[in-house]
Amino acid sequence: MITNTELEYKGNLYPNEIVNFVRDKDKFYFTTENGVILEITVIQDRTIRFRYGTDYAFQPDFSYAIDPNASRGYSHLDCLETKTEYIIETSKLQVLIDKKTLRTQISDLNGNIINEDELGFHWEENYEHGGNTVKMSKITQHTESFYGMGDKATHSNLKGKRVNNWVMDQYAYAKDQDPLYKAIPFYIGLHSGQAYGVFFDNSFRTHFDFAHERRSTTSFWGDGGEMNYYFFYGPEMHKVVRAYTNLTGAPELPPLWALGYHQSKWSYFPESNVKEIAKKFRDLKIPCDALYLDIDYMDGFRCFTWDKKKFPEPKRMIDELYEDGFKTVVMIDPGIKVDKDYWIYQEAVENDYFCKRADGPRMKGKVWPGECNFPDFTNPAVREWWAELYKEFMAEIGVHAVWNDMNEPAVMEVPTKTAPLDTRHDYDGHPSSHRKAHNIYGMQMVRATYEGVKRYVYPKRPLVITRAAYSGTQRFASTWTGDNVATWEHLWIANVQMQRMCMSGYSFVGSDIGGFAEQPNGELFARWIQLGIFHPFCRVHSSGDHGDQEPWSFGTEITDIVRKFIELRYELLPYLYTMFWRYSKEGTPMLLPIVCYDQEDTQTHFRTDEFIFGEQILVCPIQEPNAKGRRMYIPRGDWYNYWTDEVVEGGKEKWVVADIDKVPLFIKAGAIIPKYPVQQYVGELEIKELILDVYFTEGTENSTVYEDAEDGYAYENGKFSLRNFKLLGKEKEMTIQQFKDGAFITTYETFKIKLHGLPFKIGKVEIDNEKTAIKDVMPDGDGTIYVSKDFTQLRITEE
Repeated sequence: MITNTELEYKGNLYPNEIVNFVRDKDKFYFTTENGVILEITVIQDRTIRFRYGTDYAFQPDFSYAIDPNASRGYSHLDCLETKTEYIIETSKLQVLIDKKTLRTQISDLNGNIINEDELGFHWEENYEHGGNTVKMSKITQHTESFYGMGDKATHSNLKGKRVNNWVMDQYAYAKDQDPLYKAIPFYIGLHSGQAYGVFFDNSFRTHFDFAHERRSTTSFWGDGGEMNYYFFYGPEMHKVVRAYTNLTGAPELPPLWALGYHQSKWSYFPESNVKEIAKKFRDLKIPCDALYLDIDYMDGFRCFTWDKKKFPEPKRMIDELYEDGFKTVVMIDPGIKVDKDYWIYQEAVENDYFCKRADGPRMKGKVWPGECNFPDFTNPAVREWWAELYKEFMAEIGVHAVWNDMNEPAVMEVPTKTAPLDTRHDYDGHPSSHRKAHNIYGMQMVRATYEGVKRYVYPKRPLVITRAAYSGTQRFASTWTGDNVATWEHLWIANVQMQRMCMSGYSFVGSDIGGFAEQPNGELFARWIQLGIFHPFCRVHSSGDHGDQEPWSFGTEITDIVRKFIELRYELLPYLYTMFWRYSKEGTPMLLPIVCYDQEDTQTHFRTDEFIFGEQILVCPIQEPNAKGRRMYIPRGDWYNYWTDEVVEGGKEKWVVADIDKVPLFIKAGAIIPKYPVQQYVGELEIKELILDVYFTEGTENSTVYEDAEDGYAYENGKFSLRNFKLLGKEKEMTIQQFKDGAFITTYETFKIKLHGLPFKIGKVEIDNEKTAIKDVMPDGDGTIYVSKDFTQLRITEE
């Protein structure tokens, strides 16, 4: 007998009328006649969770993305009922829930609609795999734009695009190719001067349509799991990112050397080659803090081993490199070679740590060592075992940092490039198939790596790098954008990806400078360096198949240009470190697309090239060959050309001269930019004075400098130095006030203040309300002022 069940239920299903309402403190439950439950949780006044269950039930409430330390709490919460709807109200938002359809509408307290359901939640039963395909559709507001979504290699503004999330090894990916190495299902919507965010916390393959199929509709859906999303209200874009980052977490401060310049290649070997590279950096006086060892340092590509022919005494080599200021970073992949004589393989087999297929055999796939099995990093026991494996590398051999690659997981010689979908995972006690665990596999590997590295480099701070990521991975590791290509188009892609990743809560990010695949010419390499030194993670990495890609590989002219910009990176380290402190503490993105800097200016909404480095430096890379400059958009306000000190009025496009040895670079008027002297590596010099580049403005501007011991955890106990500067500029007067916090004592006693754009000749200087002889504070006679680091007020006037 054949029934019509399939015909009856195939297709979209929708909630109907609400028949029950229950409130439990900050949670609100709405149940429909046909068994849909909507759970609304108020996380904060601006952050609200929407979770839908079908058949009168929810799935287990578990997420790898959510930071257990995320702050919660609200100042006001109320719920009202009318004839047609329920209304939940916080101090910032109103949420309307329609009684007949369960559709929602979110508005500010003035009634301005921020986000509203179109069809709202609906679902389709999945007869092949079980469970549901869960769907949500929203009304696209007038002139709405969309940003975020991680490492997508496409235009910054996603309006009219359709993308999906399924972490994948994509060697030499192309512009607009999707998906790539990250799954970050978070986007920012902007319309009517207001910004909001949506995070669809679903680790299955997810899909997003930003008014692509229908101009009036934005939708997102997942191939399984629940419709579970978080709504964040700004109305400023950077506040949306901060709220999302609060929920999914920010990293701890890295050691300062991690923000220096790093050099990598597939692969530097044997030891003599590594030493030669290190010597060349020092001989040419090109600053560098880290050298990377790719898979060829291993014995037959077996993880946690060394090829003793290439590297006979790794500890000695690492120690000697460290004496010259180099930290050693090694790669570890997830694939464990099937080899009964390999002790790590034996341990994993004996303890049943490998992933298995649905019918029981261990999941097997080919990677660099040949046939491999793959640890199930979603099992807490496996993560603990993996963390312990780093003891010898970190504590005994002296490796400084670890780089996890191929952790999507990448599997060769299969069309899907990854594990079969019937592969089983523990999922921290919530057994699942690879359909659910795939996007978080690399995240859980690098989580285990982070726990091990942190344990065995202590009391120093860890540095871990990952290729694959899901939302929340930023808590554990920095990242890069995978196997890019040495083309001008990929230089554009790298710029867009860095901005997008920072707007997706993942600021500790960089690209393979110069391109991984193929070979750049000198001009492209120089232009990429000029961009890359303004990315939080700064590393050259390339495929050895395509030639050399060190700073000196393209002739003397390019070497000198590259040195100049790497030196600028090292000068700006205190500024960059302060950026990272703010990101770590507040969730503030380290790079801002100019739409995030000034969302009220509609001219910024579709710009891809210009970005703000931190809060006060504007950068616009040169992205085509033979350029002597470029047109760029200067955001509103006054900006100083870094190279000429010319003051430019913003809010318009401008031609900016930038030959091969320059990049368009501007400083916000009123900014105080801290600088260190050039070092060949972090810690080479004892800092004797802090340079403060002060850019005059009529008005007020605030600046910050954060410093600590540059490594270790004393800063968590108050051993930090936080200096907040307030500049007040007038026609014939400028005052700088300093507000100091923290117990860390810096090695320097003096600020060297370099004044830019001062519109009057200095006639009088007062420090803490006491007049000071000009010759005592300006001994060089060039307008540079030397003052004690402990001053509270510096007043400069014409008379």
